[in-house]
Amino acid sequence: MSKLIIIPIVLFLAFISSAFVVTEGQSGIVMQFSKVKRDAEGQPVVLAPGLHFKVPVIDSIRIMDTRIQTLDDQADRFVTSEKKDLIIDSYVKWQIDDLAVYYLATGGNKLQAEALLKRKINNGLRNEIGAHTIKEIVSGKRGEVMETALKRMARSSELGIKVIDVRIKKINLPDEVSNSVYKRMRAERQAVAREHRSEGQEKSEIIRANVDRKVSIMIAEANKNVAEVRGEGDAQSSKIYADSYAQDGEFFAFLRSMKAYENSFSDKDDVMVLSPDSEFFKFMNSKE
Repeated sequence: MSKLIIIPIVLFLAFISSAFVVTEGQSGIVMQFSKVKRDAEGQPVVLAPGLHFKVPVIDSIRIMDTRIQTLDDQADRFVTSEKKDLIIDSYVKWQIDDLAVYYLATGGNKLQAEALLKRKINNGLRNEIGAHTIKEIVSGKRGEVMETALKRMARSSELGIKVIDVRIKKINLPDEVSNSVYKRMRAERQAVAREHRSEGQEKSEIIRANVDRKVSIMIAEANKNVAEVRGEGDAQSSKIYADSYAQDGEFFAFLRSMKAYENSFSDKDDVMVLSPDSEFFKFMNSKE
């Protein structure tokens, strides 16, 4: 009776230890005594997603993520054909292409795989960037550089990895170079600003001088017109006065004397010492 109970338990445990599941987005390879199990044609046995069984103790399974991965690490320094440094930030899209080669090259460790891949990518980019100038990399040939680097990486199969895409996200100059470039740009802009200010000041002086000259001419013409009008008014006044005086000279002499009396005695503190028969009192002494 006990044997009948033990046998199902052993079979159940054997089933549990031999059954395993490969989830969606993953693939597995079978290792037998630390070697990759291969089929009759010598190809590695690749396990697709689903339920699988292995031989306990003899077989071990290595499951790896076969989805597209993104390698996005820190920016690196590269040298152009002009011997100028550039800080380039790039990313790589990659995917496992050969599970057996990938496992043998990296031990199935993603971090190890990315470290090796990054080294290869950087070497490829370094060769491409070293063959171009900064202007070519930043402008029209940037896409060409990426395409050439991608082709070189795609032909590389020692890691069992397929490089799907290589892209540059950002290109910067090193900090020490950027500072010197910014200082030079600032100095150039300041020089241009000073030149514009100088030209503006010169034009301002010319405009101000022209305005001052026009104002002086206008004031002179106005003074001339004023003098002419005043002269004409004085002439007309003198003529009117002469004509009026010619009509009755005695009367106008009397008016002038009255005006003189008024001006002389406008202040009660005024004192005049004159002879009674003075010409000043001519009209006061007249008995007519």
